[in-house]
Amino acid sequence: MKTYADVSYGSVDGEDFLLDIFAPDGAPKCALMYLHGGGLENGSRKGLDDAAMLLTQNGFGLVSVEYRMFPHAAYPDFLVDSAQAASWLLQNGQYYGLDCPVCIGGSSAGAYLSMMLCFAKEYLGQFGCKPDDFAGYLFDAGQPTTHFNVLAHRGMDPRRIVVDAAAPLYHIEDASPKRPMLILAAEHDMPGRLEQNKLLLATLEHFHYPMELVDFHVMPGYQHCEYDSARDETGHLVFWEMVVRFLQRVTQIAGNGFAPTGGPLPRTPAILQTPD
Repeated sequence: MKTYADVSYGSVDGEDFLLDIFAPDGAPKCALMYLHGGGLENGSRKGLDDAAMLLTQNGFGLVSVEYRMFPHAAYPDFLVDSAQAASWLLQNGQYYGLDCPVCIGGSSAGAYLSMMLCFAKEYLGQFGCKPDDFAGYLFDAGQPTTHFNVLAHRGMDPRRIVVDAAAPLYHIEDASPKRPMLILAAEHDMPGRLEQNKLLLATLEHFHYPMELVDFHVMPGYQHCEYDSARDETGHLVFWEMVVRFLQRVTQIAGNGFAPTGGPLPRTPAILQTPD
């Protein structure tokens, strides 16, 4: 595994924005740009060494991104940062061992950011790229309505369900990118989070999204993002093994020119199956 830590992808007022790159020793098949969670007010790009080892051993790259957060940032600073990082990776990944298709994904707040980059094309557009330039999207327990901390910083009750320009759902349309998606939520997730992700799924279907490209999992027995660091009974990383399977499918589809190949993603072990 080749590691490049604390790489600058941009700056504002003399402050560098950093990311960490993990590339396989051989030719990469695909890379995931990962946005951490933390409610848009905390969290870190660090602590993914085990995940990076798993991905790189399977031929995939991992790029972990830092972005500005509340209270030192305002909406949409974190979206702009995430879009800039994604554009930077498309342009510069080849110099860090990642000359390959790139996916965008994240957990919780990072999934919210990933959804916005996927559906609200103006953010990537600021940096000369578009959602279709990316090979797939991973939404791990994200909020498809306006993020609760965005509401809080407007002085609103963060429990409200608001769908406006700050909500991924607001931007879904027929022109949304037709790329593989992995959508996750916990059985015992934050109040309303599982239901909102089901609404995301229904909205994609309503706009005739090719649902054979979408894999939706309810993680049984878990609370919000608890599975992200969990290991199964054999010691395997629950979440990151799913990421490997997702990237394998993305690689297959990218090799076919992004044409849907039919059928759902390869299913994970029974413990991870979506309950009936």
